[in-house]
Amino acid sequence: MQRIAVVDRNKCNPIACGDYLCIRVCPVNKMGQECIVEAEYKKAKIVDELCNGCGICPKKCPFDAIQIINLPEKLTTHPMHRYGQNMFELFSLPIVKPRTIVGIIGRNGIGKSTALQILSGQIDPNLGRYKCAPSPQEVVLNYSTTWFGAYLRKVLLKEIKISYKPQRVEFLAELYKGKKVRELLEKADERKVADDLSKELEIDSLMERSIEQLSGGELQRLAIVAACSKRAEVYYFDEPTSFCDIMHRIKVAKVIRELAKDVSVIVVEHDLATLDYVSDEIQVVFGEPGGYGIFSQSKSVRRGINEYLDGYLPDENMRFREYPIKFESAPEEKGISSLVLVEYPELEKSFDSFKLKVAAGKIHAGEVLTVMGANGLGKSTLLKMLAKEIMPDRGVVGDLAIAFKPQYLESDIEGSVGEYLRKIAGAEFSSGWYKTNILEKLNVRAILNNEIKHLSGGELQKMHIAATLSRKDVQMVAMDEPSAFIDVEDRLKVAEVIKEFISKREICAIIVDHDIQFVDYLGDSMLVFEGQSGKQGFVLAPFGKREGMNKVLKNLDITYRRDKETLRPRINKPGSQLDQEQRSKGEYYYV
Repeated sequence: MQRIAVVDRNKCNPIACGDYLCIRVCPVNKMGQECIVEAEYKKAKIVDELCNGCGICPKKCPFDAIQIINLPEKLTTHPMHRYGQNMFELFSLPIVKPRTIVGIIGRNGIGKSTALQILSGQIDPNLGRYKCAPSPQEVVLNYSTTWFGAYLRKVLLKEIKISYKPQRVEFLAELYKGKKVRELLEKADERKVADDLSKELEIDSLMERSIEQLSGGELQRLAIVAACSKRAEVYYFDEPTSFCDIMHRIKVAKVIRELAKDVSVIVVEHDLATLDYVSDEIQVVFGEPGGYGIFSQSKSVRRGINEYLDGYLPDENMRFREYPIKFESAPEEKGISSLVLVEYPELEKSFDSFKLKVAAGKIHAGEVLTVMGANGLGKSTLLKMLAKEIMPDRGVVGDLAIAFKPQYLESDIEGSVGEYLRKIAGAEFSSGWYKTNILEKLNVRAILNNEIKHLSGGELQKMHIAATLSRKDVQMVAMDEPSAFIDVEDRLKVAEVIKEFISKREICAIIVDHDIQFVDYLGDSMLVFEGQSGKQGFVLAPFGKREGMNKVLKNLDITYRRDKETLRPRINKPGSQLDQEQRSKGEYYYV
């Protein structure tokens, strides 16, 4: 059986494990061969050809730094790209199709961004030969009988124009430091559409602002406008809705759909509702996070997303997940306890150019109050007032024991994830309940020995969620955008963990998020923010979930239905029979 060995160099700690424990326990090494050795970079190195797949070293490694992965039996090709010895391998790419939006769905760390970087010419594929990379001409010859050979030849000869919207838009602030929004767009505006797109995505008022002063959502919309303004034949969008509120997610999807009438588009996205809405076809990426990735055949949108949720691809005869991702059968609203844990008065807060007004409200024991609305209306400000990080101009928040996770996550923390969480959780860190319900369900156990400075966005998010739930003697948990950077599998796990934690501890929670499926799964009641972004925001007392969702979706001018097979929420096609029926009844939320 073909297999690969992966060693996570960030986790591998040869000194702490007692001087290369993996080398000492390897049966191949004991027989006189050198299957595991000390690499020149002072970490363990495994020779794939000598590994017999016994599985001893992954089990013995105290830092979970080693994976021995059996590749699919039908996989006969060599990798398209490998980063290095015992590092990630990518075996295929999504197919670029004319006048088609191909949606890409898959876990974090499975090669989606790598694929887009290869297709956009930022990474030269090495055919797995990382020590002595082949020439681009050799790669073209290797794929001469496939669509990719012809495509890559055009890229090398610069016969094809490409526009690429990267995943990490926050780097724009560093790259264009000192530049204004207008300067970036004037440089990118080859199609003379930047003004219209800026109005559509509501960044036209930011033209004279410095790019480093923009929020995450503003940076994302700027990056999308810049990418769409370039004249290209192929457009790549890597997670275009991160940081965007629900209103702007729909607008971004519409802008991309309009763009695709005459060009090819590939979109990588974790928000299923947006991916469903924007895509013409779906390609699923499967494999092992951090190990290898393979792209499936193209599928219809509904079929592709449903097969991904099921964890089984019939055409490939591949089960890549042991369990299906399930949605609740109906949006039933549970009974709310009569015990009021948190009661806040009418609050007001004014800044230089923004004013927030909040009606008085109550949150009950076991209740999860979700918050939705456009960016710039004061959702984060409300959470900060409740956490007493900001003092209101009117109204007084009483003594409230609150665990607060902000929107922007601190990463410059010394030490490992385990050290950080143990310090917060204390003795409970070692309890069976904590290990099962926090560390394992949030998939944090695998990164306990990782240095916090080296975590990915998703890993950092889950660590901060775990830390928030670890704080003792609190009445309320408050989280700002806990689904950001997290893939589909882990989003519903995060929602489940929060829900169970609040119920078990008989406390309450207030959660700000923009993922409708996440909010639908998690919430019992809802606050809906309205107003004018960046100028004025107001919110009334909490609604029931159905009433709140109807209000949000009516503001968006979209209706939702449930998929008959998976029960996942889907956006109705505008003007369809079901869309018209629901609008006539005033039921924008699925029935």
